[in-house]
Amino acid sequence: MNYFKPNKTIFDDFFEHRDMLIVQHMNGDIDKKEYLELNYKYITGKNIKPFRHIDSFEKGMYNYQYYNMMAKYYRMLAQNIKDSGKHISFYSKYLSESDYYYNEKDKTTFRLLRFLHYENVEAYFIKMESVNLEGKLYEIILRDYEYAVLHSKSLWLLDVLKKENVFTDKKKKSVIDYYVNAKY
Repeated sequence: MNYFKPNKTIFDDFFEHRDMLIVQHMNGDIDKKEYLELNYKYITGKNIKPFRHIDSFEKGMYNYQYYNMMAKYYRMLAQNIKDSGKHISFYSKYLSESDYYYNEKDKTTFRLLRFLHYENVEAYFIKMESVNLEGKLYEIILRDYEYAVLHSKSLWLLDVLKKENVFTDKKKKSVIDYYVNAKY
């Protein structure tokens, strides 16, 4: 039998891989660090750069995941250097890279939400174990899509969500609490 799917798109491959890693992490087969490393290797290995225009949910989610994984990966590298006390000059470099990617992720989130016309979107602050993130990190749920959970600390994006009446002031437990409160 031939199981080759001739019309498989880059998005099919991307979402299948993403979903597989999510399930592995949820089941405890991989920890958060492994999840980030595997995502980073996948994204850089495919050599698919973010899309310039977001005119579909798939492009928006790909860009979000791309920037989010790059930001988290560089943040993890920076933390590893800080913890080891070695090559401290790279700490600032990796932290700067991480901040750049987080900023791009927030711009992508805005573009995706605008493309979706803020329909079936819910946003709220989430309960965090991290003192640094408590009251800063919020969750954005895209109700029409499975596993479409976005996060941000951006104040300008928060203002947009409030203006669009999709942000509620009630703090909630994250729908992916197992992930957001896991250390790496």
